[in-house]
Amino acid sequence: MTHVPPPAEELRLIDAELWQLDARRARLLARRAWLVAHLPAPAAPAPFPAPPQPSRPLRPEATAPRVQNVLLLLGGLLLTIAAIAFTLVSWGHLGITGRSLVLGAVTVAALAAPLPLLGRRLRSTAEAVAGLALALTVLDAYALHEAALTGLDGTAYSAGASAVLAAVWTGYGLLPRMAVLRLPRPAALVAVQLPLLLWATAADAGRSGIVAALLVTAACDTAVALRAPAGAVRITALVGAYGTGAGGALGAAGLSWTAAGPGAGARAAVLLLFAAGIALASARHERAAGHAVALSVAAGLLVVTALGGVARPGLPVTWTIPVHLSLGVALLAAVRARRLTEPVRQGLAVASAVVQGLAVLWALPLVALTLLGPATSVTGVWSGAPGGARQAVTAGEPWLPQWQTAPLVLAAVAAVLALAVPDLAWRPRALTGALALGWGAVVVVPVALDAPYPAALLVEALVTAGLLAVAARSRRAGFAEALPALVLALLTSVSLTFLALPARSATLGVLTALPVLFTVGSLRPRLAPVTAPAALGYGAALACAVGAAAHWAPWHTALLVLVVPAVAALLAARIADAPTTVAVEVTGAAAGLLAIALALTEPAMLALVLSLCAVIAAGTAVRADRRPAAYAATALFALAAWVRLAAWDVTAPEAYTLPVSVPALALGVLRRRRDPQASSWAAYGPGLAVTLVPSLLAAWTDVHATRPWLLGAAALLVTLLGARHRLRAPLLLGGGVLVLDALHELAPYLVQVADALPRWVPPALAGALLLAVGATYERRLRDVRRVREVLGRMN
Repeated sequence: MTHVPPPAEELRLIDAELWQLDARRARLLARRAWLVAHLPAPAAPAPFPAPPQPSRPLRPEATAPRVQNVLLLLGGLLLTIAAIAFTLVSWGHLGITGRSLVLGAVTVAALAAPLPLLGRRLRSTAEAVAGLALALTVLDAYALHEAALTGLDGTAYSAGASAVLAAVWTGYGLLPRMAVLRLPRPAALVAVQLPLLLWATAADAGRSGIVAALLVTAACDTAVALRAPAGAVRITALVGAYGTGAGGALGAAGLSWTAAGPGAGARAAVLLLFAAGIALASARHERAAGHAVALSVAAGLLVVTALGGVARPGLPVTWTIPVHLSLGVALLAAVRARRLTEPVRQGLAVASAVVQGLAVLWALPLVALTLLGPATSVTGVWSGAPGGARQAVTAGEPWLPQWQTAPLVLAAVAAVLALAVPDLAWRPRALTGALALGWGAVVVVPVALDAPYPAALLVEALVTAGLLAVAARSRRAGFAEALPALVLALLTSVSLTFLALPARSATLGVLTALPVLFTVGSLRPRLAPVTAPAALGYGAALACAVGAAAHWAPWHTALLVLVVPAVAALLAARIADAPTTVAVEVTGAAAGLLAIALALTEPAMLALVLSLCAVIAAGTAVRADRRPAAYAATALFALAAWVRLAAWDVTAPEAYTLPVSVPALALGVLRRRRDPQASSWAAYGPGLAVTLVPSLLAAWTDVHATRPWLLGAAALLVTLLGARHRLRAPLLLGGGVLVLDALHELAPYLVQVADALPRWVPPALAGALLLAVGATYERRLRDVRRVREVLGRMN
C-alpha cells in the first residue's frame, strides 16, 4: 500500500536533490579557499583528514514499506473487530437502532476519509481506511436487517445485500478520485459470487437451480476476466470463475449421472453444455497456450458427458461406455476445424484421448481375466471340458454384463490409433498400440459372447499364429519392431496352454501345435531368440503331458523330457547368432533340471538321468567356445556314480571319491603338459585330496588292517612320485597321509610303551629337552648373525 510516484516525478525529485548538493558543495569550497588565503604564512592548511570508515550497519530484516503496510493492516483489522463487537454486542444503553445510526455515521466518515488522504499522497493509509469502510458497509447491512427488516428471510436478504454491496463497492471504486484504490473493485467481485447462489438457495430451486446459479456466476466472472487488464481485478475474476465453474460443472455432471429419465438427462446436458461453452470461449480468448489447452480439454469432456447423459437413460447398461466412446471419437472431427485456434484443437484432441483411455481402462479387466483366469484350472487338470469360454475363465466368479461390449470398445480405439495418427514421429507407437488393442479385442470375443470351449481354444491358437506371422512379416529387419507381436504371441500361448488343461485331448493338441508354430517362427533368424526357446519349452511340456497321458511314472517321463536338452544341444551347435544360442542352451538346461526333478524319487533312474545329462554336457563341451561345460559333465558323471553307489548300499568312501579323483588327476596332467609353470597344488591337489583325506578319516575309525595298509601303500607311492618329479603337492599330501596312517598303526604300541614307562620318565625327558635347547640357544644366535652378515654383503 506504499505510494510510489510516477517515473517522471521521481526523476524530477532526484534532480532537485542533486542540484542542492552541488550548490552546497560549491559554497563550502569557496569558504575553504577564503580561509586558506587569510591564514598566517607559517601555518599550513591541514590536509583533509581521512574519512572515518563507517561501521557496517546492521541489515534490517524488514523494509520500511513492509513495516508500514503491516501496521496499517493490523490497524484496519483491529478497527474492524471493534466495529463488529460494537454492532453485535450491546454498548452501553444504545439499542440496535442506535448502534446502527452510529455505525452508519462512522461508515460515511470512513468512506469519505480516503479523499483527503489521497490528496496528501498517503495512498497506503487511504487503502487501509477504504478496507475498513468496506467492512463497515457489511456491518451496516447486518444492522439494517436486525433493526428494520427482521421479517425478511435471512438467505434472501443476504442475497440482496450482497448484490447491493457489490454495486456500491463497484461505484465507489469507479469514482474519479477513488479509481487509484486497488481494494474496492476486487471486493465487489468477491461479493458478486454470492447473490445468485443465495437466491437459488432461498427460492428452493433444487440442485439444478444451484448449479445454474454457479454457472451463471462463472460466466460473469469469465467475462470480467477476459476484459479486465492484468491486475488484482483479473486475478479475482479468474479465481471466482475457476471456483464457481468447477463447482457448477461437477454438480451438472452429478445430475447427468444420476438422471432417471431423458428429461432429467436433457436438463443436465443443457447445464453441461453451458459450462462447456464458458470453457471454450475462455480458451479461444486465452493468451497463454497451456491454459487454453486445459480449458479446451475441460470443454471437450463436458460435451461428451452432456451428450452421453442424454442418451444413457434410454440405452441398456452394456452400451453406456460405447456411446461415450463414440462421442469422444467424434471430438476428433472438431480438431480439423480451421476456425479454432491451435491450442483449442490440441485440447479437444487431448479430451478425445482421455475419453478413449478411460474406455480402454474399463475394458482391461476383461482382458486380464481372459489371460489369467485359465490359470486357476491348474488344480483341476483333465477334470473335464468346461461348458463354455466364460466358465473356463471365470472359474465360478460373477460375470458383469457390461463387459459384453468390451471387444467393440477395444476395436474402436485400435481403429482410431491406426487411422487417426498421421504424425510420422508418433505413427510407430500408434501402430503398436493399435496392435495391442486389436489383439485384446479378438482375445476377449469368445468370453464376451460365451462361445463354446473349442471355439475359445481355436481363437487363441489362431491369434498366436497370426501374431507370429505379423512379427515375421514386419518391414524392417530389426528385432525391436517385431518384439511387441512376439510378446503378445507368448502371452496368448501361455493363456492357451492353461485354457487347454481341463481337457486331455485339448492339452495334447495345444502342446503339439505350439512347438510347431514357434519352430516355424524360428525360421526367421531375428525371431529365433524368442521363438526357439519357446518351442523347446512347449516341447518339454508336451513330453510331460504325453507321459501323464500314458500313465507313466515320473521317472520314466524324465527320460522323454531329456529329448529336449539333447535337441537344444544339437541346435546350439548349428546356430550362429549368439543371443539365440544362449537362449536355447538355457532352455535346454532348464529342461534337464526338470528331468532330474522328475527322477528324484527313484535313485536308479536318477543315476541314469544324471548320466545322460552328463553325456549331453560332454557333447556340448566338444565345441571350442563351450569348453567349461566339461566341468559340468564331470560333476554330473560323479553325481550319477554316487547315486548309483548309494542305490547299491555301498558305504566305502573310495567308491565315491575315486571316480572324481581319476578324472581330476587326468585333467591335472593335461594342464601341466600345456603349462609347465602351473602349480602342482592347482593341478594335482584337488584330485589327491578328494581320495586321500576321506580314506584317512575312514582308516582311523576302521578296526581292520586292510584299508590302513592299502592307504599307506598309496600314500607311499604318491610321496615317491612327488619326490621323483619334485612336485610339492604329491610330496606333502602323500607324506602327511603316510605319517598319519603310520601313527594310526603304531598307536596301540605307543600306548603300551607309555603304560610300561615309570611316571618320572616324561618329566625327565621334558627337562632334558629344555636343557638341550638352552645349551644350543647361544650358538643358534651366532648362526643367525652370520647369515645376516652374509645377506648384508649381497647386492
